[in-house]
Amino acid sequence: MSARALRPAAMLTLGLVAFCACKDNGNKTLGPVAPVLTVDVIRSFPHDTSAYTQGLIWHGGFLYESTGRTGFSTLRQVQLDSGKVLRKIDVPAPVFAEGLALFGGRLYQLTWQDQVGFVYELDTFRRVGTFNYEGEGWGLTTDGHALILSDGSSQLRFLDPTGYQVLRTVSVKDGSEFVNDLNELEWVKGEVWANVWHTNRIARIDPQSGQVKGWVDLTGVMAPQPNPEAVPNGIAYDAEHDRLFVTGKLWPTLFEIRVPGVAGGGGAPAAETPAAARP
Repeated sequence: MSARALRPAAMLTLGLVAFCACKDNGNKTLGPVAPVLTVDVIRSFPHDTSAYTQGLIWHGGFLYESTGRTGFSTLRQVQLDSGKVLRKIDVPAPVFAEGLALFGGRLYQLTWQDQVGFVYELDTFRRVGTFNYEGEGWGLTTDGHALILSDGSSQLRFLDPTGYQVLRTVSVKDGSEFVNDLNELEWVKGEVWANVWHTNRIARIDPQSGQVKGWVDLTGVMAPQPNPEAVPNGIAYDAEHDRLFVTGKLWPTLFEIRVPGVAGGGGAPAAETPAAARP
């Protein structure tokens, strides 16, 4: 697919909209209970169109990304301004890589159906361990105490980052309705943000109750893509500068966005991104 021309200063402001929050047994369509917010696009940056984004984080001036698909799965460090992959390791087939989190100076990467996760040194990408979990792995983040895992259901699991035992689980609901297909995760200002697979929406989840506090609607941020699997997936938050980044699987563009009154728009200039990877 061709790269979309960048418009660094463009602002995309969309009105408040309503959409289906979930479906009951595939038949009855239910509206959202939590408020729906749209976004402003602050800047746009190039993104590798071969990257089937499954996990995305921001740390130390760089993006770290986990990409999926059998035979194409990777762990990579990416320069924001250029989209250049500064460092990459391949995850051998038949593993299909998924979510990514940074905890205690180490990167934790999920796999889809192998029930194993990989642990890497941040600075070298050297694999230093593995961990196991039941079921599928989709998204991963951390609240600074536990690893938080999604598996494509409405459940979030909080794992001990040393022994990997399940500390607790929460069921994610919008009002009384379960929200399924929770995918890539990010910790943003005390909330778990989750892409909902095959939708343009992000759920803002209370980590204690599992209730959806609000929806972030990404409709119109990215032009429709020819591949039906090129869906929104990838949220990274720069807590130091209050900057919020989103992208999607196979997208040609990564966006810095603002959710008015909630997060993003801190305004640290893109030029501050370091020009090279750490040794």
